[in-house]
Amino acid sequence: MNRILILFTHPRFEKSRVNRALLKDIGQHPAVTLHDLYERYPDFNINVEREKELLLEHQVIVWQHPIYMYSAPAMLKQWIDLVLEHGWAHGEGGDALKGKWIFNAVSSGGARSEYAANGFNRFSMGEILIPFQQTATLCRMIYLPPFAVQGTYRLTDADLEHYAARYLDLLNRLSQSDPDIEFIRTFPFLNDWLLLEAGETHHDQHPSP
Repeated sequence: MNRILILFTHPRFEKSRVNRALLKDIGQHPAVTLHDLYERYPDFNINVEREKELLLEHQVIVWQHPIYMYSAPAMLKQWIDLVLEHGWAHGEGGDALKGKWIFNAVSSGGARSEYAANGFNRFSMGEILIPFQQTATLCRMIYLPPFAVQGTYRLTDADLEHYAARYLDLLNRLSQSDPDIEFIRTFPFLNDWLLLEAGETHHDQHPSP
């Protein structure tokens, strides 16, 4: 079984319908460690050695966060800057995380169609997340496409239940099986891979109004 570490960063979690839905049943998953960084480090004083231990104990790492001004909340940047040290995570002798899988699980107010060259935000979600992809590559990790919940302002309760079920399915598949990682990396979103696996239509691209 592949153990999964969710590094969750949301400064206003109590107001997030999306993330409350996604995480509702995750804490009981036997393969998942849910690590709320804002709750654990309210003063931003990150215990670097403890974070390294957690990383070493898990095969799959998830950066779960909302998209704030085309990036992540400040806590995640703090975590990346302090924990992924030269000589440990990258650079000479820095291969502690080599071969681990990592991806972003993100939520955005803008719909998927608005994150495109001809859309309001001008860039795709994959392009917005390039700094995270390059960070993972620098650390010799295997970066997977993002899991995304978009158009959040228009989502119904039924939509949220759909995404929560899809996220749980993703975590189950990554923890219990040995998926074709290179095939998965050909998709722009993990959502798309899951839809193919389930033989469903693209609900994720067209949420309810």
